[in-house]
Amino acid sequence: MVTFIVCLVALIAAYFLYGGVMARIAGIDPKADVPSKTMYDGVDYIPMPRWRIFLIQLLNIAGTGPIFGAILGACYGPVAFLWITLGGIFIGAMHDYLSGVISLRNGGQNLPDIIGKYLGKGMHKFTLLVIPILMILVGAVFIVTPSQILTDNTDIPYMVWVVVIIVYYFIATILPIDKIIGKIYPIFGAALLFMALSFLVVLFSGEYTIPELTTIENMHFNSENLPIVPTLFISIACGAVSGFHATQSPLMARCVTSETQTRPIFFGAMITESIIALIWAAIAMAFFGGTEALNDFMLANNSNAGSVVSIISKTTLGRLGSILTILGVVVAPITSGDTAFRSARLIIADMLGFDQRSIYKRLAVSAPLFAIGIFIAFIDFDVIWRYFAWSNQTLSVFTLWMITAWLMRKRSSFYVLALIPAIFMTYVCSSFVFVSTQFIGLGATTAAYVYGAAVTAIFSGLIMLKIRKDVKSGVSI
Repeated sequence: MVTFIVCLVALIAAYFLYGGVMARIAGIDPKADVPSKTMYDGVDYIPMPRWRIFLIQLLNIAGTGPIFGAILGACYGPVAFLWITLGGIFIGAMHDYLSGVISLRNGGQNLPDIIGKYLGKGMHKFTLLVIPILMILVGAVFIVTPSQILTDNTDIPYMVWVVVIIVYYFIATILPIDKIIGKIYPIFGAALLFMALSFLVVLFSGEYTIPELTTIENMHFNSENLPIVPTLFISIACGAVSGFHATQSPLMARCVTSETQTRPIFFGAMITESIIALIWAAIAMAFFGGTEALNDFMLANNSNAGSVVSIISKTTLGRLGSILTILGVVVAPITSGDTAFRSARLIIADMLGFDQRSIYKRLAVSAPLFAIGIFIAFIDFDVIWRYFAWSNQTLSVFTLWMITAWLMRKRSSFYVLALIPAIFMTYVCSSFVFVSTQFIGLGATTAAYVYGAAVTAIFSGLIMLKIRKDVKSGVSI
């Protein structure tokens, strides 16, 4: 319990302390113009109140990540608490906050455009190709996941749910952001928070014991094929750091009414998601009486985190609590899926120069995206998810390097606060390629980690040379 409480307090304190540091580094100006006023179009650039944007941002970035990812990470033991806390504060919240500010300062530009501005044309072209594909992949994943959960908990066939979700996604993607997303997301966001708080009460009820962090944890997943380094940092993404978040920030950057809103919306939403992940990691370990028992259950249920959610919610919260939990687990991915397609629409529209005030042009961009997404949704789900997790963390690498470049161009000595996380996540993603059987499959060998370090050194060195060249040439921010 002590480890959990310390991590929980650290996350809450970080919003006020480290969040304040980030705001000073960013140079927040309450009087600065914002895109919702200067570029208002009634579709994507629409001013909304802070509390509404916060709840929308929370749902946009959440998906099943802070729940399913946290449960998978809990299989490694209480060390998951450290990654959620330290990663959430020093990498995830910084990543989300500064990428949101950068987008805001650049007229609400999408991630590929701001990456291109600060890392060069080559990166721009690469991310213009990769990010829309990732967004469609996210949308496809979040067609499958909620459809399966709803099928398991109702008498309605799977394909009916698939059709219903796809139709909803299409409508939410093309309508102005304040028509559906702006109205129902705050309600679902509140439900997600209520669910997390309910489990926090359960944890403090005294009925369950949360394992403490020790140096002798020996878990089933800490093996040659699934070593803690780097697999833990890939498994727990949304609760610690996720590249997907930076694709969602421009949606809200187009709706804020003052730069002062950026800390609660971007930094605050990420900290909140880390708290949700921390709670789910704790309840997963505590409910089964320890990490080893959790691992046994997961192995018996084919590593199905949804089974963990179901049994915990029914046992601890009763029927009503179970319904609310299932609702939260269903709503979270759906609300990330529709905004993933929306982000893809905006990226493609910006690339083609299509004015999105016309519904016909929105339809023209959206229809092909959905056709691809529906096709992907019928591919083996395990294959989709396996590569989504790594791709998501790799996207965070590009975003962190973009933030580093932005800070260096600002002549800020605090660029190291982004540089260290950028190098760390580069190593995580590089070493995973050599360790995991999804790629080269060397396992947890010295060679795999050395190769990962070599790739990290080369990649980091080349990017730093590019950034320093830009800084010396006086390229503005």
